[in-house]
Amino acid sequence: MNLVLLEAELRRDEGVRYWPYKDSKGIQTTGVGHNLQAKPLPTSWAYPLSPAQVAQLLEQDIADTFANLDRNLAWWRQLDEVRQRVVANMCFNLGIGKLLGFKNTLAAMQRGSYAVAAAGMKASDWYGQVGQRAVRLCSAMETGVMPT
Repeated sequence: MNLVLLEAELRRDEGVRYWPYKDSKGIQTTGVGHNLQAKPLPTSWAYPLSPAQVAQLLEQDIADTFANLDRNLAWWRQLDEVRQRVVANMCFNLGIGKLLGFKNTLAAMQRGSYAVAAAGMKASDWYGQVGQRAVRLCSAMETGVMPT
């Protein structure tokens, strides 16, 4: 997978913040969608975060996302690169627990029924909550091409 593209997509979709803020669910967050409740910062770090610290958090959060996907949806690595980025982006955004709730959508992805998977994504509450991110990811799931 092209990690440079995934990182750029996550930076666009999540935003980049050097100070803590509350996300749409009221969870303390910083960096590129880094959940401070789940993983607090090292005690030696202070705000504002440096670009290097934000990059370090993002790298670790992507690694955690991949590990969760590998543990729970081992088949995701068999998808083409664009659809792998869709699954990784959704998992990064939702967390593995909520992503696993997309049972029919994930089953459609696994069997290569990408239009069905995209329709399942569009029918979810998530689709209405994340705006253009969801529009892009659904299009990419259906077509295999990530819109800009």
